[in-house]
Amino acid sequence: MSGRLHGDRPRLLAVCTGRVAPLIVTERGTPETVISGIVKSPVGSRDAPVAVRVSAMGLEGDEQADLTVHGGLDKAVYVYPVVHYAFWQTVRAQAGVPAQVTTSSVTDTTLAPGAMGENLLVDGLEETRVWVGDRLRIGAIELRVESPRQPCYKFNAHMGFKWAVKMMIESGFTGFYCSVVREGIVSPGDPMELIAGERVLSVEQTHRLRNRPKRR
Repeated sequence: MSGRLHGDRPRLLAVCTGRVAPLIVTERGTPETVISGIVKSPVGSRDAPVAVRVSAMGLEGDEQADLTVHGGLDKAVYVYPVVHYAFWQTVRAQAGVPAQVTTSSVTDTTLAPGAMGENLLVDGLEETRVWVGDRLRIGAIELRVESPRQPCYKFNAHMGFKWAVKMMIESGFTGFYCSVVREGIVSPGDPMELIAGERVLSVEQTHRLRNRPKRR
C-alpha cells in the first residue's frame, strides 16, 4: 500500500558534491590513473546550511566521470545511510588503511561526510526500510528511489583496500540512487519525509537479487 509513513522521521545530515579528478587504481596490478567523481565534500552544514540546487541530472557543482555507472536521470542523486559509516571505519582499520586523526561530529567516525561518494548523507533510511518506488520529500525537492548502488572498481581505490567492492556487495550496505521528481534547492537539516510507493522490492532485496550466486 502506498502513502505517507509515520514514526521516526529521517534526517538529512549532509549535502555533498565533487568534481571529477584523477584517481590512481591498481586493478590490473600496476598503478593507472583514471578519472573519477567519487571524492565528495560537504557543502555547508546543519549549523551553517548552504543551499544547493538539484535538477533532473543531479546537484549543482557535482560531477560523474562515467554516466553508464553513476549519474544520469535514474542515478541523479546518491543517498547513503550514516549508520554504515562505523562498519567502513572498522573494515578500513582491519585492512591497515591510515585513518584521520579527528572524529567527525556528523558521522561519529574518522570518516567525513561524503566518504562513500554520496550526495546526501542521511539518518534513518537503511536499505531494508526503503523500497524501490518510494519517494523522498526533502525541503523543496522530491526524489524517487530507483536502485541500490552497484560499486565499480574505483571504489576499491577510493577506500584504500582491494576488497572494498566485495565488502559492499556482501554487506548490502549499498545506499541507493534516486531520480529527481521535483527540482529545487536542498540544504543540510531540511525536513525529510518518506512516502511509500507500491513496495514490491526493498532496496536490500533488489541488491540481493542482483547479486545472488549464479547457478552452474
